[in-house]
Amino acid sequence: MVQSSAVERLKAFCECVPVCPEMEIGLGVPRPPIRVVRGRDGDRLVQPETGRDLTEAMNCFAEEFLRSVGPVDGFVLKARSPSCGLGDVEVFAGPLFSRPLARRVSGFFARAVERRYPHLPVASEGRLEGPRVFDEFLTRVRAVALEVE
Repeated sequence: MVQSSAVERLKAFCECVPVCPEMEIGLGVPRPPIRVVRGRDGDRLVQPETGRDLTEAMNCFAEEFLRSVGPVDGFVLKARSPSCGLGDVEVFAGPLFSRPLARRVSGFFARAVERRYPHLPVASEGRLEGPRVFDEFLTRVRAVALEVE
């Protein structure tokens, strides 16, 4: 779940539904890190310390959650998270490689959000700390909410 001053400010204007996809697929707190690993068959979500491949669990959770969440006007996601990052997630050549590849991608849950809701406002919590970006995001969320009414 995203914890930031921008999200706290949003709560004055919006109903927020907090969710942590990593906790929802059974990862505890604290937990060993997970990472996006580039494989022959595409990207995988892997926990290097345990060797667990969490790709299917995350994809299933994302699809089920997004299908059942109800009407949504926008999303705030956690920056640089392998599940929620928006274009800023490091990709590794293998689970045990220490240096990331040059390319960055969106996290697995963020990809599902982008596929299912391509026209909704989506932002990372870090970007919303800027007052102009915050105001623009809130304006877009309100516009979507008015369309639905």
